[in-house]
Amino acid sequence: MSQEQPRRPEEEEKKEAIKYGDVFEVKGDLASNVVAPKDAAMMQKAENAMLGKTQKGGAAAAMQAAATKNEKRGVVGHEEMSKIASDGGVTVAETDGSGKSVISESIGGQVVGQFSHKVPINTMTPPSLVEEMGIGAGGSVGITIGEALEATALTAGKKPVEWSDAAAIQAAEVRATGRTNIVPGGVAAAAQSAATLNARVTKDEEKTKLGDILADATSKLPSDRPATRRDAEGVVSAELRNDPYLTTHPGGVSASVAAAARLNQTSQTNHN
Repeated sequence: MSQEQPRRPEEEEKKEAIKYGDVFEVKGDLASNVVAPKDAAMMQKAENAMLGKTQKGGAAAAMQAAATKNEKRGVVGHEEMSKIASDGGVTVAETDGSGKSVISESIGGQVVGQFSHKVPINTMTPPSLVEEMGIGAGGSVGITIGEALEATALTAGKKPVEWSDAAAIQAAEVRATGRTNIVPGGVAAAAQSAATLNARVTKDEEKTKLGDILADATSKLPSDRPATRRDAEGVVSAELRNDPYLTTHPGGVSASVAAAARLNQTSQTNHN
């Protein structure tokens, strides 16, 4: 009768998955979730969207290293995403205080990384948005979410509406109105219809563009308010989750809302 051979160390390593609890100080379901390649890609894209680059030594770098090892060990596929990242979202948020911007990176609502830098928030605001809205960085007028959507019609108006755009617009509308449902005949409903129709059209010139949907966004919102950092986080996360490449479009919906939030925060800080 043959006896089972003991496993070699390299075989044990191949089977063992690196979980979030092995990489970060997190608890609950997140700690037991395996770090997947698309989780890392989402965090990398979120860092790029907020900071313009991947942070050296940040959460994305740590997740990428863990996901690569998991993929080599055969415990996850290259296109795999953990449920907690898919449902809970991956966000990179920025707050300003004491002359420094504090960056917090979160997965499923738990902070996995935090650092500060001295780059003023207003230097990250796209000049096109400021110029088109007619507001200076030190102005006292807050840019509303609706106005940020209208600015998108100017910065990315020729872009065909896709599902990621519709998701970002819906997230923006929800935050502007405070409602959990889509406003009938509103900007989000129009964006969803456009994305559905565009998916059936092959020629870009025949597709509905962002400019067609967002040119008069404020008139389609029953209520509106100045964009905040939390609004920007939600819109960026919605666009990332619904893009097949986990990216946000330069000058697109989330970029405009994020720029408006940064400008509003800078204006508020200057007047305090």
